[in-house]
This record gives sequence, structure tokens and C-alpha cells, in this order.
Amino acid sequence: MRALKLLILLSTPGVLSLFGQAQVPANSLDLKTVLALAESSNLELRAARQQRAVSLAGIKVAGQLPNPTLSFSAARDTPHESVLWDQPLELGGKRSKRIAVANEELKATEIDIGVLGRQIRHRTRDAFYKALLSRAQALQSKAALDLSTRIRDAVRQRFDAGDVAELEVIQAEVEVARSGTDYESATQTQKIADAQLAVLLNQPLDRPPDLKGLVEELPTVETLAALSDRVLHTNTEVLRTTQELAIEERRLSLARSQRIPNLDLQAGVDLNSPGEFDVGPRGQIGITLPLFNHGQGEIAQSSARLELLRLSLQALRNNAQVQVFAAYFDYVAKARQADQYKNAIVPQTSKLEEMAEESYRAGKINLLTLIDSQRRLNETRKTYLDSLFAVQSAFSTLEETVGTPLD
Repeated sequence: MRALKLLILLSTPGVLSLFGQAQVPANSLDLKTVLALAESSNLELRAARQQRAVSLAGIKVAGQLPNPTLSFSAARDTPHESVLWDQPLELGGKRSKRIAVANEELKATEIDIGVLGRQIRHRTRDAFYKALLSRAQALQSKAALDLSTRIRDAVRQRFDAGDVAELEVIQAEVEVARSGTDYESATQTQKIADAQLAVLLNQPLDRPPDLKGLVEELPTVETLAALSDRVLHTNTEVLRTTQELAIEERRLSLARSQRIPNLDLQAGVDLNSPGEFDVGPRGQIGITLPLFNHGQGEIAQSSARLELLRLSLQALRNNAQVQVFAAYFDYVAKARQADQYKNAIVPQTSKLEEMAEESYRAGKINLLTLIDSQRRLNETRKTYLDSLFAVQSAFSTLEETVGTPLD
């Protein structure tokens, strides 16, 4: 009887947490370390950062000067040969405006890398707490298996004493088998969670990480007013659209500069004109006349896109605040649900199970009623653990919506 009550006590959420904490190795990974590893080692993020090199090369491309053309001609007429150097000259600051566009595109690339970084942070945080949750669930399943085993032993003792029928022994054996299956499933789930976290950290899949932390350690958030103000400056969609607006403004400036025609400067020599000269210099200037196409289409298109982006930015700011409201209240609701399970539902269900056990030993209820109370307690504890993970996941969603770390 004392051993059975001790096992029930050990399987309560608070004691489960203490037990899990006591087993943490000294070199284990906490949340901060895991997030730092994902930031530096995640393969998706490392591949995305390579895009920055592409954008830097784009700046070099934008700053290139047009190449000259060297021509040589030979003819039967005089002069018999000629050499011509043709150098296009860009006017209106086109090169500097192209470079400005490329620089803004580099900033957009860095924003996209930051967006992916926040997504990886969200996924890593969820994977970290999913791994902790799987450990707590495996521990809970093991406690339930041990409890079922001890109850089966108690039923056998009563059967040997002639107090119960063999049917109850069979029912107890079935419950042990059921609990054993649940425990095996929980251990496999833990392996899956460990592998998912290892992938995000670019770690070996066959070596489970040593984690330090408790799924019950719920984060705290700022006030809704503070988050609503911050999201206008940090939300990923707002940042991306703001940068697209800056790029389009540069493109409009470039399109307007295209209305200024470029010059073609040509210089060379005519050679071998018998009776007149041996070497005769020559030069000319060419310019494209903007009679039919003077960039009006590109300017109109860029202006229209600018207006579209301005309107989109206003809508995105409003949507960002709405998303923060939704994510914040979702977090608050789930945190309150987890608190109710911790402080009221789980303790009361545990008490009901203890009362059912005492009643069974006194011969006041049958085994099925006791088993039903056990199952109800196990399901309640599982739901409590799920509610804790739901809080952690809601916080990750809120953090990604705001667009900046909140803890």
C-alpha cells in the first residue's frame, strides 16, 4: 500500500519535473544553447546566408562600366584601312543609381535571411520543448506501467486469498499489457523528437541530445501594448514590404535617369589613302534621340508599383497588430489552461484515484472502477503535459509574429 502511494506521488507533474531535472547531465544543452547552435549550424540558414554573396556580386555587376568596341576595316576604296575606338558613356548618374538599387536588394536579402532565422528559431524552440515533452511523457508512461504492475500484484494477492475472482486478475494483466504498449510508444516518440531536434541543429541523428530544461518552465511576455508598438518595427512582413518600397523608389529613380540618352564617343584613324595621307585622324559623337521611347512605360509601371506597396504596407501594419492580438490572447488562454491543470485538475484527479484505490482494497468497488480512475488520471496528466507544450508553441508563434526574440 505504501509503495503504491509512493509511486502515485512520484508520477505527479511536479515530482516528474524534479525527477527529470535530477537526471540532467552536467554537459546538457539548455534552450539558449540550442538556439545558438541552430543559429550557427542549421543547414537551411547557412545555405540562405550564401545568398548574401550573390547579392554582393550583384552590386559589382551594377557598378560595371560599358566596354569599348574596337573596329578595324579594310576596303579597296581609299582610305584602304581604318581603326575605330567606340566608347559608350552613361549620363544622368545611371551607374550610381544601379548600384543604389543593388544595395537595397542586398538589404532585402538580409531581411529574408533574418526571416528564415526567425522561422528556424521558432521551429527549434518547438523541437526543444517537444523533446522535453516526449521525455516527460515517457516518464509518465513508465510510472503508469509501474502502477499497473503493482495493482496487478495486489489483485493476485487478493485472488490467492480468495477475495476476488480470476476475472479481475485477467483484467489487471490486460491493463499491464496496455500500459506497457503505451510506454513503448512513448519511448519511440522520444526518439522521433530527438531526431527532429538534431536535424535542426545539424547534429548526428543516432545520438540523442542531452537537454536541460523543463516543459513546465513557461516564459513570460511583455504587455500587449508594448508588443503592439514593437511589431510595427520588427514584423517580418512589414520589414520586407518596407524594403521592397525602398527598392522600388530606387528603381523609379533609375527609370527616370534612363530618359537621359547615352553618348557614343568614337575616335580612330584612317590609313593608307595614296596621294592624300598615310594616317588621318577621325572622330564622331553619337546619341540616341528619345523621340518614341523615353522611358514613360517603365516610369508609369514603377510609380504604380510604389503606390501598391504603400497601400500594402498600411494593410500589413494593421494585420501585424491583429496577429499580435490573436497570438497574445492565444498564449494567455493556453497558459491559463495549463495553470488550471497544474493547480486544480491534476491534483483533484490524483485524489480521486487514491480514493478509488482505497475503496477497492476495502472491497467497496470492483477492479474496473479502479482501472477507470487510473486511466482518467493518466489521461489528465497527458493532457496537462500537452497543455504545457501548447503554451510553449503559442509563445514561439507570438515571438515569430512580433519578429524579435522575447525571452
